[in-house]
Amino acid sequence: MRDVQSRMENTLEHFLPPVSHAPARLHEAMRYAVLDGGKRVRPLLAYAAGELVGADEACLARAAAAVEMIHAYSLVHDDMPAMDNDVLRRGKPTVHVQFDEATALLAGDALQAHAVDVLAHASFARAEDQVAALAVLARASGSLGMCGGQGIDLYSVGQTLMLPELELMHILKTGALIRASVVLGTYCGQPLAHEDRQRLDHFAKCMGLAFQVVDDVLDEEADTATLGKTAGKDAANHKPTYVSLLGLNGAKDKAAELLAQAHAALEPFGERAARLHALADFIVDRRS
Repeated sequence: MRDVQSRMENTLEHFLPPVSHAPARLHEAMRYAVLDGGKRVRPLLAYAAGELVGADEACLARAAAAVEMIHAYSLVHDDMPAMDNDVLRRGKPTVHVQFDEATALLAGDALQAHAVDVLAHASFARAEDQVAALAVLARASGSLGMCGGQGIDLYSVGQTLMLPELELMHILKTGALIRASVVLGTYCGQPLAHEDRQRLDHFAKCMGLAFQVVDDVLDEEADTATLGKTAGKDAANHKPTYVSLLGLNGAKDKAAELLAQAHAALEPFGERAARLHALADFIVDRRS
């Protein structure tokens, strides 16, 4: 994990526009949003999935960087006053606090476009895989993916959601980019059988939901210093969460159930899926 995280930091540093290029302030804000922070869960999943298919390292680096830039852009916008209005992210001031709202808005927009540019220049073995990868990233980012989930989240404040409605929100808001990370990793190597793609997608769907369930538990149990963001904010804003719906112990049971399903989906891959198994455990057992 540390090796991939270190390589990803260097990769992102390389692919992001330098501050020496105009407009310097915008590029500084983009780099501030992306670099020196985060667990890099999505790149870790992309690299682990890439191991299953003998992925090309250069292609994998671009795919992982692209999905991480989309994730970073989503956090920049999510923290802004018009949405979650948070002042802390990854243990430092959010982008709109460190710079200003207009710069944060532009930084998020630019990161989204730059992610597509980075992925478009990846050297996939087959042209059809590159087109498919770009389509996966776009769909996971838009109204049928992450943005759609954020919209449901905003429109659900103060409401009581049933479990299927809550799961739909997080399948889109958190799960879409996690699923895209796994799929993008596999496109960087040898083609997979349809059944194997389905197994990996089910694994990624379970982990996307589990990631959010654990986030909700940590928001209830951990403090701000541990999380690197404002603790208890969802409850304070009357947002529907797995904890509010299932209770704390029920949410923990849900995470354990999703983890078991994720491990089961990987069984046919044997030892080739060892890193994905380990990452699944890390996602559920993490403390921040």
